Amino acid sequence: MSAISPVLDRIDADLENSIERLFSLVRIPSISTDPAYAADCRRAAEWLVEDLKGIGFDASVRDTPGHPMVVAHHEGPAGSPHLLFYGHYDVQPVDPLDLWDTDPFAPAIKDLGEGRKVITGRGASDDKGQLMLFVEACRAWKSVHGSLPCRITLLFEGEEESGSPSLKPFLEANAEELKADFAMVCDTGMWDRETPAISVALRGLVGEEVTVHAADRDLHSGEFGGAAANPIRILARILADVHDENGRVTIPGFYDGVEETPSQILKSWEGLGETAESFLGEVGLSIPSGEKGRSILELVWARPTAEFNGISGGYTGKGFKTVIASEASAKVSFRLVHKQDPVKIRAAFRAFVEARIPADCSVVFHRHGGSPAIQLSYDSPFLTKAKQALTDEWNKPAAMIAMGGSIPIVGDFQNMLGMESLLVGFGLSDDRIHSPNEKYDLSSFHRGQRSWARILAALTA
Repeated sequence: MSAISPVLDRIDADLENSIERLFSLVRIPSISTDPAYAADCRRAAEWLVEDLKGIGFDASVRDTPGHPMVVAHHEGPAGSPHLLFYGHYDVQPVDPLDLWDTDPFAPAIKDLGEGRKVITGRGASDDKGQLMLFVEACRAWKSVHGSLPCRITLLFEGEEESGSPSLKPFLEANAEELKADFAMVCDTGMWDRETPAISVALRGLVGEEVTVHAADRDLHSGEFGGAAANPIRILARILADVHDENGRVTIPGFYDGVEETPSQILKSWEGLGETAESFLGEVGLSIPSGEKGRSILELVWARPTAEFNGISGGYTGKGFKTVIASEASAKVSFRLVHKQDPVKIRAAFRAFVEARIPADCSVVFHRHGGSPAIQLSYDSPFLTKAKQALTDEWNKPAAMIAMGGSIPIVGDFQNMLGMESLLVGFGLSDDRIHSPNEKYDLSSFHRGQRSWARILAALTA
């Protein structure tokens, strides 16, 4: 503890200054999806570069066809690990502006009562506050020890909120420079205000749009009803066949590569106290619709799904029109886990549909995305060290959680650079990211800095 203790003291003493630095970054309206803010995105990148240079990083703005990347390097002791830290400096649009209590780009400290204070402003949580935690931890290390405990590369992008179109080409072009022993990603959250968390799994995604074609035009249902194929009925029957009465997906080969979650992990999830009623109650539901016999957290974190995201066909306007549609469409998405192969899942679904199309009808598919799940080793040495570091800071065992959604950069790091990722963040479920009145708890900002300092110490001990 001799190396880390003064670093933690430095973070505590410099908290007010670190808040003001975050405020300076949040004041820049770096909205990546709106071309009107292109200059502000560059300004945010340049702000980060100057701040990182002040800590001793070799930092630069790297141009892309879109918004620039920020890349920074700092050497460490000989033989120390090389860590890559990723975050993004761009933010979501603020619309509707009239729902904000204050100017979204005028950050401030707000007292919520009962000892809870928050930082307000667009990007306070997603992701400027999160990425600055690590920067501040590095600043404290340099201030106290004059050096960092290991070699560190920082990669901050400016297009995460608009689909990251420049990221993969940039990774490909700069693979040798960016490759490290492992990556650290901060765009995640805590289990609750008092319980830190490490995300160890991310579900993958396959999207398909299916269009069933029947007659060459819409038909009068009185004249052709009962004789002509109805694509809406055909499609509805196909979709109904996708699940059995127990909630399992019936597509052949769908569960290939799906593993059972270790019993000790399931037990730890049970200890988090989430129930079907508490999870679904927030949206007015109470009964799980997935595989029977699985806990609610297992369903959303560790089991694959097939969901129908939209369906259309025939007349859907006001009033009534008695037609048999010429075509019907559905949007279907699959969340993948463990070792499921997106290519095989897509092919299996298409074969499943095609086998149910009448001979005088046809079907067309349009693909949307396709990425595998990310599953980190539960007993990885760096995961174990990071968990202990978080537990030491929060005086509560860090939860090993999963995420029902996807973070594409984690897959890119694994597939393109051969690196596993450590996913640690300090956001909370009520941070209102992407919504009006975004905030970041002051305790997250303060203790998040301390947590990253402890993790650096643990990973380099």
